[in-house]
Amino acid sequence: VQLQASGGGTAQAGGSLRLSCVLSGVAVNLHGMGWFRQAPGKEREFVAGITWDGIWISYSDPVKGRFIISRDNRKKTMCLQMNSLKAEDTGAYFCASKINGMAPTVEREYDYWGQGTQVTISS
Repeated sequence: VQLQASGGGTAQAGGSLRLSCVLSGVAVNLHGMGWFRQAPGKEREFVAGITWDGIWISYSDPVKGRFIISRDNRKKTMCLQMNSLKAEDTGAYFCASKINGMAPTVEREYDYWGQGTQVTISS
């Protein structure tokens, strides 16, 4: 199983970035997926999650209303559209998947992780 995250980079505050995560090696429609992030000196935190069928979606409070998570099972891809970016959105962003199709908010409940992609927002 492999998760490959991409799309990170540098943006100005108020700008947008779009992250992608490709899941390979498994039947993607059996996996729930999520995004987590880790700022320097802080613990990794939940950002957004989406169930295998895309029906149930959740966001952390800091990103609610600004970020949009989506998935395309035919392309085995999950995306995170990040709008109205803030300096506090800076960090390494990780995608993760869970075998039973759910998308919990707790890091330890995920089964597989990608390598992370860096997002840096300048104010």
